[in-house]
Amino acid sequence: MKLKVVYSLLSLLGLVFLVGCQTNQENMVLLDEKVKEINIAKSNGVGDMNQDIFLTIDDSQSVKVFEKAIKTAIIQKSDLKKATPDYDVMVEYEEGFPTHAIHLWLGEENEESILMYMVGEGETYLTSTKTTNDLRELILSD
Repeated sequence: MKLKVVYSLLSLLGLVFLVGCQTNQENMVLLDEKVKEINIAKSNGVGDMNQDIFLTIDDSQSVKVFEKAIKTAIIQKSDLKKATPDYDVMVEYEEGFPTHAIHLWLGEENEESILMYMVGEGETYLTSTKTTNDLRELILSD
């Protein structure tokens, strides 16, 4: 009888552990500081931040779209070191805080996009299809 209870408790504990692991998603982060603007350049490749900016986004509504895209992107495994990103995104903060440099592989309409910190371990993060559509509207509207 006691052995049955122990097995039941272990099974329940294992189930709780598995469910907990599946819901533990890691998102991208930004500093808890006010974002001044988002600068975007065509990318020259992973590890290189192109300073030839073709688009600066500084209106608060559009900046919030980018902030949300970054903060809601979920870590996912992919090997993109050989693939050239579409864009380099530079998140500029007020008060002179360091710039967040992010590579962006912009998905087609209704597809996910991929984000990756320029400095880091090479982890990639996936956006939702809605986020991709919002980013496409901002970046490709000109």
